[in-house]
Order: sequence, then structure tokens, then C-alpha cells
Amino acid sequence: MALDLSLEPGQQMLRDGLRRFLADNAWPGWRSLSDALGLGGVAVPEGAGGFGGGMRDIALVMGELAPAHAGADWLSHAVASWLLGRAAPAHPALPGLATGSRRAAILCPASSAALPAIDERGVPRGTATLVAGGAGADLLLFAADEAILLIAARRDKVEQRHRIMLDGSVTADLCFALEPGDAEPLASGAAARALGDLANDMMLAARCAEAVGLMRRMLDDTTAHLGQRRQFGVAIGSFQALRHRVADMQLALMRAGALTEAAVGAVEADDAGRGRAVAAACVEVADAVRVVGEGAVQMHGAMGLTEELALGAHFKPALAIGAALGPQAGHLARFVETTA
Repeated sequence: MALDLSLEPGQQMLRDGLRRFLADNAWPGWRSLSDALGLGGVAVPEGAGGFGGGMRDIALVMGELAPAHAGADWLSHAVASWLLGRAAPAHPALPGLATGSRRAAILCPASSAALPAIDERGVPRGTATLVAGGAGADLLLFAADEAILLIAARRDKVEQRHRIMLDGSVTADLCFALEPGDAEPLASGAAARALGDLANDMMLAARCAEAVGLMRRMLDDTTAHLGQRRQFGVAIGSFQALRHRVADMQLALMRAGALTEAAVGAVEADDAGRGRAVAAACVEVADAVRVVGEGAVQMHGAMGLTEELALGAHFKPALAIGAALGPQAGHLARFVETTA
């Protein structure tokens, strides 16, 4: 596992089950993740048939799913399910989310490039762009503007325009044509802002965990390659310049992993240092994906980005995650504000 998280017995079973499943299913889809593993219910309350997991469970799953490129849609569903469970613990939609028969997606700053505003009638008006998990969602959890709303993704009310990204993931632009009554209010005011901000930080910390998982795989592939590729009769991994480059990559990964672990713990505890920890992790991960990814590609030579190797397929989503975390200036400003 890329992250050194303190796991309880149930979480260890979840991790071990994931590893066994992924060993036989390299590129799992939503159906297999929900039917074979029950991952749809990881963040759903136990009373609604779920696992009752939180930030640590979500980070664990994202780190393991990262090399299989199966985490983006699942994460949006997991955080939306968690948010619905916190805002309305007895909501009738939760059992369907737990079994995976229904899918949810969260609309928050960390899951979307842009969000619509709430109009005077209390419903979103306009378009949400590049929504992670939005392409297959039945339910949408809107968390912004001091409001948490549950919206059924009906075709006559929410138009989905699917977008295939450069890393192969699928997002959606969602165009809303809602009337009063189409959006179910779950929370408002300060309570909604607090829950929405926490869910947003869950998304950020989980994406960091996903990036760490991808970097761990890229580094492992690179060290294996350096031990196999030979020049002048010796493995190129014995060359001092390359050994130093690998050491730089390892240090970058260690820093990113340590700060991601701190962010996961802070979000799990919802303590006063949450904003500072999440901001630090986002900055370090965005830097590390370039150090590790570019180093891995360069040391593989011209074949580093070919389709024959998994390396390119890992580097592209890692870069996409670094970009999706948002501008570093914003995270640095948050770090300063929450440190003072």
C-alpha cells in the first residue's frame, strides 16, 4: 500500500480483498466494484446497509484503485453517499447507494471545474462543468453556496454532456433546468457550509491518496526497469546518475505520502488543523507527480509514453489529478490563513 495508514481489522480485510480482486481484474468497472466487492456502500451508514466508513476508508480504497484507473467515479459516489448519510441518516436513497444499484455524484469545488449558482427559488441554475462521476450518476449531491441539495438526475431536468478526458476518464457537463421541488434541501446556512467544506476536503485528500498510489506504481516500475535494462554489460540501475535521480523521486513520493497521511488523519478527525493539512498535501502532491512521473518517463527512454507500457497510462491521470487539485496559489494562501 502506498500510504502508511493505521488500519482497523475491518479496513485490513477491505484492503486485502481489494488486492486479491485487482490481481485478477486489472481494469474493473463500476458493476464489478459494486457487485463483487460491495464498494458502493463503503461510506454509507451501517443502518442503511453500508460499511459506515469515513475518510480513512475512502483514502485506502483510492490508493489501491489508483493503478487500475477505477477511482474517479467511485470517489464521487463515495463522498456523495457519505454526505447524504451525514445530512439525512435515514434517507430512503441510501440503501440503493449501498448496493450500487444507484450511483451518486457530488457537486462541489473539488469535483467540478465550475458550479452553477443557487437562484432566488433555491435551485441550481446553469451548468456544472467537468463533474467527476457525473456521467453515470442517478443522484446528485450539490454542496455549495451554504446549501446541500439532493437532485435526481432525470434527463428532462438535467442534461448530461459526457466528456472523455486526456487520461481516459469520463466527466460530464450537467445543464440544469430545475423547478422548485426538483431539488430536495438537506441542509442550509452554516451547517450546510460546514458539511460541504468537509466533503470538499475529503475529495481533495482522497485525490492525493490516488496520486500517491499512482506514483508508487510508477516508481516501482522504474526501479524494475533499471534492474533489467543493460548497457555496457551492466544493469543501468548501477549508474550513479540514475541512482541519484531515483533517490530524488523516492524523496518526493515520501514527502507527498507523509503529507497525504496527515491530511487524511486531519479530515477524519475534522480537527482545527484540517485546512492546513489538506492545503499542504495538495501542494506537495502536485509537485511530486511531475518529479516522479517525468523521471520515470525519462528513464524508460522513448518507450516511456507508448501504449505498450502501463507507465504512460499512470502518468497521465497523475498529471490530471495534480491539475484537478486546483491552483497552488489558493492552497498556499489557505495554508497561511489556517496557520496564523
